[in-house]
Amino acid sequence: MPDKTTTADFTGDFEKDSALASEHFAALDVEIAALPPKPERSADDQARADEILERGRAAREKFLGWHVEAVYDAVTEHCTRNLRVAEMAYAVADLVPGLVPTRARIAEERRHPQKDKEGWEFDQGILISRVLDNARTGYHLMHAMTQPRREALELLDELRRTDRVDLGTSLVERRGNVGHLTIQHHKYLNAEDDESTAAMETATDLILLDDRIDVGVLRGAEAVHPKYAGRRVFDSGVNLTRLYHGEVSLIEFFVERELGLINKWFRGHSLGTGEVSIVENRHEKPWIAAVDTHAIGGGCQYLLVMDRVVARSGAFVNLPARKEGFLPGCGNMRLPRFVGEKVARQGIFFNRDIYVDSPEGRQIVDDLVTDEAGMQAAIAEAVDALSATGSVGVNANRTQLRVGAEPLEMFRHYMANHVIGQARCMYSPAIIRNLELAWDPKRRGGVK
Repeated sequence: MPDKTTTADFTGDFEKDSALASEHFAALDVEIAALPPKPERSADDQARADEILERGRAAREKFLGWHVEAVYDAVTEHCTRNLRVAEMAYAVADLVPGLVPTRARIAEERRHPQKDKEGWEFDQGILISRVLDNARTGYHLMHAMTQPRREALELLDELRRTDRVDLGTSLVERRGNVGHLTIQHHKYLNAEDDESTAAMETATDLILLDDRIDVGVLRGAEAVHPKYAGRRVFDSGVNLTRLYHGEVSLIEFFVERELGLINKWFRGHSLGTGEVSIVENRHEKPWIAAVDTHAIGGGCQYLLVMDRVVARSGAFVNLPARKEGFLPGCGNMRLPRFVGEKVARQGIFFNRDIYVDSPEGRQIVDDLVTDEAGMQAAIAEAVDALSATGSVGVNANRTQLRVGAEPLEMFRHYMANHVIGQARCMYSPAIIRNLELAWDPKRRGGVK
């Protein structure tokens, strides 16, 4: 009889294989629990832990190779329920115990610095990658992720009544036919994390849902940090302080950010049922971004899905992926369309800053201005151009430009690879080393 702690002989029968898989994962948990806690392990102990974890990951890949559709259908009632990535993953944790971590296990992991985590989120990455790799489940998950958040639906009446919703790290204001989304994560100089990304997605939904709004404008608030006092900061990239402390999640930040927030700027809300189709059925609006100082990492990624970008002379953008040690979202796919593959490689692999005044920067930025008056004028002109002929024509042209450059199938393929690649990066020795060497929360006071 095979040793179930080293192999899992699945049969193809979902019910039988689910029970076998859960038994297998429980046995591996016993092996892990017999080792010292990660901070106290010797090199040999850690090698043993890595070997146990790899056996579990191989079994998860094998199980999902057989049953990913059955798993997804069970938690979504055959693609009739729209579950966000995290909701789906935690539902699967209840459906097949051990296949992916429970909320409790992830909550416990988040109590530890990134370097001391066991890496259970990797198992979530395997699941999401497999779901996206399957066309039927992948299209439905992408559809589900571009539905309005519940928080936005609950706040829509407030926006219609007061023209303003303050979400803490993001602010939504309606002025005429323009929805202004202001990033105001002051504590971290507009760096991104689970909290700020969720708020920004809710803000984006509100702008998309309010039928009085034709165009969205994304801009950073005036900073309160002394170094940038009186200046607006667009985005400072991932919140390395929270990442260092293990408080940035794989699925609720890295994955939902791409499939939800940024995808809604680029593609709007998905209508219909989420069936596999080359025809896009969406409710979308054009977006303008205004950059005053810098758009680092994720901020640069934002600009690549905007319809117009206005920037102050002297500002810069970058994708410091090599320095940080993880994937810069969809930047690898989109940046080459703007600046060419060579410059994109220089940015991603060699930390090149792209100044907006440079020839390469002008491929990302549409309008250069020198002061606030110029910024306001450029935004107003862009709004007029994007709304003068009505939303139908503008959005039809947005759709055709998008499906020509990045059809949904291409996005699905990219994200299926991105999710598992990001999981590897988050728990690689390189990112741990980079965080330890390049980020000292005590020295920098928690502000990027």
